[in-house]
Amino acid sequence: MMTGVNAASLINDTETERVLYELVQPLAQAAKIPDGRLKIHIVNDEDFNAFVMGGEEVFVYTGLIKQIKNPDAFQAVIAHELGHTIGGHMVQMADRMNAEMKRTMLIQALGVGLMVAGGNPTLGAGVLAGSGGVAQQSLMAFTRDEERIADDMAVDLMVKAGLNPNGFIDVLQQMNELTGAAESKTNPNMINHPMTAERINNVREKIKQLKLKNNSKWDAHEFKLVQAKLIGYLDNAKRVQELYPNTDKSDAALYARAIANMQGGNLDGAKIGTQTLIARNPNNPYFLELLGDIEYQFGHFDDSVAAYEKSLDLAKNAPQIQTALALVLTERNKPGDDKRAIELCKRSILGEPAPLTYWVLARAYGENDPGRYAWAMAEYNNLIGKNADAKKYAKIAQKKLKKNDPEYIKAGDLLN
Repeated sequence: MMTGVNAASLINDTETERVLYELVQPLAQAAKIPDGRLKIHIVNDEDFNAFVMGGEEVFVYTGLIKQIKNPDAFQAVIAHELGHTIGGHMVQMADRMNAEMKRTMLIQALGVGLMVAGGNPTLGAGVLAGSGGVAQQSLMAFTRDEERIADDMAVDLMVKAGLNPNGFIDVLQQMNELTGAAESKTNPNMINHPMTAERINNVREKIKQLKLKNNSKWDAHEFKLVQAKLIGYLDNAKRVQELYPNTDKSDAALYARAIANMQGGNLDGAKIGTQTLIARNPNNPYFLELLGDIEYQFGHFDDSVAAYEKSLDLAKNAPQIQTALALVLTERNKPGDDKRAIELCKRSILGEPAPLTYWVLARAYGENDPGRYAWAMAEYNNLIGKNADAKKYAKIAQKKLKKNDPEYIKAGDLLN
């Protein structure tokens, strides 16, 4: 388990990342960020927060995703953070949150849920065990002028992207609901950043001066599903029931309750809810992914494989689903399953070299290929920060592999 000032836990989930990317991409284009350069990271932390590092690395807190009122407001938050980057306000933050932060983040995964226990993944429900939230030292307060400039730039950026800048007012009003009571007791002359009420007024005036042309609101359906998914996985059953009571028959409510049921061990209830979602939305790959998770926990490996295969057919390149399917194949262990699992893991690593994928890859190689097993374990330990174990496995790999094997060369890279 990672600790320290820079330690944090990141969540890896194909559905959530794709929805957030679709929301942020118009802003990236408006900010002239080259295609393919923008990366979104989901931080498992309850703070209502987000930040941009290096102009191309967007870190979004689960607390923000779960609580924000609509996708337009979410886009406004990211636009504001990009505004700080464009305005050149990020030097101090870049010094305090350098590339080492990303290296020390423990990747978690929603879904089948491999839990890191004692340094080795073992099967279990839910989300990977991880460290606490991002340390408070990673945050900083900007000055009144910097916030005003970032707000102005954010509104301009949203308009340029063809988005709805009124989402900015929505998020500032929500922030005011969260902090207004405390701010009302604070002397504005005694702090170096602007009050939320002041920012709301400034943004309203800015928007009034603009001549907007059909800046459309974003469809909230997929965003609501992502919110429900995170709440189902990360919040307790009582909270899920409060937000999504049984009287709520929406897709989002069924999704949250199905996940919560799976988390709580009510697999029958989880399966019924998920099958209802699939009947309504037969082409949604993530409902099929959830069914694969549930069937896996039942021990119905054939049914789990079938659900994941359908999910992959629809989602195409989905590293997390590829890894989950590979895991189930290694567990089922029918003839050809290990070969298919290795293929899936290699494809997943090309898109996203996650620790869990290397662990599953090692499991697929197993005793049939001890050299590549050792190499995959070396890569896994390297990614979770266990350098001594990484080197130990890399040495074993080189002893068992031929010098012209790609894995031999990769093991050498780890040793060097």
